[in-house]
Amino acid sequence: MDYDVVLHIDSGEESRFRLVARNCKNYMNALPEEKFELVVLANAAAVTLFTGHDELRELAEPLMASGVRFKICANALAEHNIDPVSLWPGCLVVPAGLAEIVKLQRSGYAYIKP
Repeated sequence: MDYDVVLHIDSGEESRFRLVARNCKNYMNALPEEKFELVVLANAAAVTLFTGHDELRELAEPLMASGVRFKICANALAEHNIDPVSLWPGCLVVPAGLAEIVKLQRSGYAYIKP
């Protein structure tokens, strides 16, 4: 069975990020013996959460260390005048968030918007 999942965040509210981080932890804890990939895709105002916000970065670091990939939309970064260099270490920039979601779904990822 395939357990790959993409969690989508488009809100700049810190509480939404915390919810996504909890969902990641809960998902990983529920499947201790399974192999899977977990992606968090951020676009729209959510990209503003991935620069600075030390408390949120501290939540994300152990997730990244466990293999969660954080993908950030380049279009949204440009819209919010954010230089990709200022993103947390480990974040991956993708050209377009929506296109990345479709790509992941087509390759078997389940899509969830918490």
